Amino acid sequence: MLKTLSERLKGRVFLVGIGNTLRSDDAAGPELIERLGGKVEADLLDAGEVPESYLGRITGRHPDTIVLIDAAELKAAPGTAAIIEIEDIKGKSLSSHQLGLDLFMRFLQAETGADVFLLGIQPRSTGFGEILSTEVFETIGYLEELFQKVLPAQGVVTN
Repeated sequence: MLKTLSERLKGRVFLVGIGNTLRSDDAAGPELIERLGGKVEADLLDAGEVPESYLGRITGRHPDTIVLIDAAELKAAPGTAAIIEIEDIKGKSLSSHQLGLDLFMRFLQAETGADVFLLGIQPRSTGFGEILSTEVFETIGYLEELFQKVLPAQGVVTN
């Protein structure tokens, strides 16, 4: 995944965490965004459960690459992460959020011309009141390190 992300994360990058922090692994996106604060050269946004509320904020930054990070039904082992293209989402319910992610992604792409894709993380559970599962917690740690290598903040040295 490191090679793929390093090839895709070009120009001005905007990372958008999507999810409900009260619903266990659905908090994966916001959790990763929080951990990356000050550690990467990218715009960061915790969009919570309603990313469509932030369309103007995202498009106003004129990003070249937009990565949505969300818990997604990948039909894989918990903690599995995968890059998902817009065309792979159409008509599928990968996420539990209001506006279909494919429509949201298509709008962002049309308005900005950016490369827009989803970094989905397979949840173990999205029940209320639970903490992140061990598998998703470990994946978030891996992704945090990966983004720091690919998008190091100026003045921050990574191994």
